[in-house]
Amino acid sequence: MPYLDLNNSRIYYALHRNRLIGGIPVILIHGAGENHLVWPAGLRRLPETTVYALDLPGHGKSGGDGCTSIKDYVAWLAQFLDCINAPRAILIGHSMGGAIAQLFALTHPNRTTGLALIATGAKLRVAPQLLDWALSDLPAAAEMVSRMEWGPNVPEQIVRLGKQQVLANRPEVLHGDYLACDSFDVRERLRDMKAPTLIVAGTVDQLTPIKYATFMAEQLRDARLVSVPDAGHMVMIEAETIVTYAVEQFVREVNP
Repeated sequence: MPYLDLNNSRIYYALHRNRLIGGIPVILIHGAGENHLVWPAGLRRLPETTVYALDLPGHGKSGGDGCTSIKDYVAWLAQFLDCINAPRAILIGHSMGGAIAQLFALTHPNRTTGLALIATGAKLRVAPQLLDWALSDLPAAAEMVSRMEWGPNVPEQIVRLGKQQVLANRPEVLHGDYLACDSFDVRERLRDMKAPTLIVAGTVDQLTPIKYATFMAEQLRDARLVSVPDAGHMVMIEAETIVTYAVEQFVREVNP
């Protein structure tokens, strides 16, 4: 299993390596309280593409502590790219991972070949009750998230698995992620973003409503919006075929 040492922590990533030489790697960046397994196999194994699906520090199989700001996660991501000798990358981020991708593109434009922003926004809000429960009552936080992150047609078994993923977090890591999300706001900077962008959103997403995606699509210079009917916040799982196809086509367009 691929690991690397970064800031005195052992960091895990799942790697799908392109058989061809060259090309820009794709980096999959998960959301708050998630890990690399949130990405379905089709996205982790995009054809003719080298894909790194990360476990952010303190998440999944990675050691260390999570961050409490998107800025710190961006700094960490830049170090990760240095470690894998990637001067540029295509960033695909879900929720908090989408926030990391946006701020990285704004602060490291020459290292960002393209962005795929999935179920995210230029500003993220976290309910005060969820912020409190993340640290003081993890089961209550997991129950609240599991009620809100899925669309209406998701099997109960999938909802239970998602809840288990939240419960696997250390409370301080989940709380730090939510703090990072709650303070994130780049709405006034979107027009400065140069990278071509794919935006994917579920029409019944309760955590990052479709209006977030529409706003980003209107503000960004080079953006395409794919809205997925009846899908919630976990749109890449709920509509795997639709999302994987959209991302695959986008990566082929931007990856020389």
